[in-house]
Amino acid sequence: MKRLFPALLLCSLAAACGSSNGADPVQFGHDPQLPDQQTGLVPTMKIASPAPWGDHRPVVPQGYTITAIATGFGIARQTLVLPNGDILVAEGRGGHEAALRPKDFIAGIIKAKGTSHAKSGNRLTLLRDADGDGTYELRTVFASGLDAPYGLALVGNTLYVANQGSLVRFDYRPGQTVASGPPVTLTDLPSRINHHWTKSLAASADGRYLYVGIGSNSNITERGMDAEIDRAMVWQVDTATGAHRPFATGLRNPTALAIQPGSGQLWTVVNERDELGPDLVPDYLTSVREGAFYGWPYSYWGQHVDRRVHPQDPAKVASATRPDYGLGSHVAALGLAFSSPAMGPRFAEGVFVGEHGSWNRSRPSGYKVVFIPFRNGRPTGAPVDVVTGFQGASGDTWGRPVGVTVDPKGSLLVADDLSNTIWRVTPAR
Repeated sequence: MKRLFPALLLCSLAAACGSSNGADPVQFGHDPQLPDQQTGLVPTMKIASPAPWGDHRPVVPQGYTITAIATGFGIARQTLVLPNGDILVAEGRGGHEAALRPKDFIAGIIKAKGTSHAKSGNRLTLLRDADGDGTYELRTVFASGLDAPYGLALVGNTLYVANQGSLVRFDYRPGQTVASGPPVTLTDLPSRINHHWTKSLAASADGRYLYVGIGSNSNITERGMDAEIDRAMVWQVDTATGAHRPFATGLRNPTALAIQPGSGQLWTVVNERDELGPDLVPDYLTSVREGAFYGWPYSYWGQHVDRRVHPQDPAKVASATRPDYGLGSHVAALGLAFSSPAMGPRFAEGVFVGEHGSWNRSRPSGYKVVFIPFRNGRPTGAPVDVVTGFQGASGDTWGRPVGVTVDPKGSLLVADDLSNTIWRVTPAR
């Protein structure tokens, strides 16, 4: 019977991959459509089918070109452009949670089939294009022996790296290709269980503070609230002392952070909860307001109560802040970068968002990079596809976008953690 139950559950999960009825609701923008909640024994699932790129390439708008500048990474996650144009790539895979329920065990096996089988690099790799011809002829390991590094930030001559369990720093000299010493820990980060292990990172405009995005330890508190202490929030960390405090809470999994040029406002993209149906809950882009509570786990998109959570907290629900902009359900946004006029007039003001792609719906969503236009400092209008073609109609999946970075010369870097490639999108000159 012990062997039979997982087999039966696997069949049930496969059966749950049936398509949802009707057209997808409109879920981008300030007022996304939110259908009724759907719950059941197993969630709707459709997993990516990894395939080599072969003759395929990502698709970009007319007037832009895309080039693979490097590949063969140990799970490429996020990138950082240094002042001299060098690129740092954070490589790694984290998490060390045990399956909580039989369906989690089976679902984990299925979801793993849609990810890279490369070994976790646990390092930073540096790429250099010394002559500016678009070919990165130097590739070297800048720092090794890290623990699933993800978020990156440079403040003056200090490089900060958010490992899955610690925020560390390196002294940085302009032009150096290898770290001059081991990392120094600024502060530990929550790492017990680590259901959501990625730790996103951004530095305030004046460099005084770092902001660290810390995801929840469950989908919707299945492990109890004790497991969620110091999680589902953004920390503010003092760069001088390492002292930290909650800056904003109720953010289920804030996977990327960015500071808005000019205003200094902090923004994030958040992966919302699963298993409420293929069209709930929209992932979102939002400004991060100091002291604000964004609903997790009790509610979503403001005061929409998640009936699975017990006990409820009506006072918290009443105080929940609505996000600024819906991205669509289950797109799995993992990258965020503000644009610059150098990207061309179509993408002069707004943000690029890397969407890793869905698993909790039968019609895939995400698997692309989109641009969210801004006007007067706020998101407005519909998303614009910028990099597509990561997945074919048959389900073959050649790549999955994660981090996005805009370099000062007007190129967009996209980290692809399925083919383990760094793509570079440039306007035609």
